[in-house]
Amino acid sequence: MNEVKVEVLGLEPPCMRCQAARKVAEKVAEKLKQTEIIVKVEKANIMSKDVVGKYGVLVSPAIAVNGVVKFMGRVPSEAEVEKTIREAVKKEA
Repeated sequence: MNEVKVEVLGLEPPCMRCQAARKVAEKVAEKLKQTEIIVKVEKANIMSKDVVGKYGVLVSPAIAVNGVVKFMGRVPSEAEVEKTIREAVKKEA
């Protein structure tokens, strides 16, 4: 079974775009469950020193897949997120 960690980096409390980015990630995670890909979606505060230090991201929302920022400053489509997660799974295999 393949496991992918997706972090939605956004403001706390979340703005509309950060909420939308999280919803996209969660929808894709739900869809991929049927294909044996387990996606763990987590939220991280983009203003925390740990997140800034780890990713260097200052524009929200941002989405990191397995510790690498893939989207920043916009809400990606479900298709974009799914493609990125599938690519991450191929790399791990």
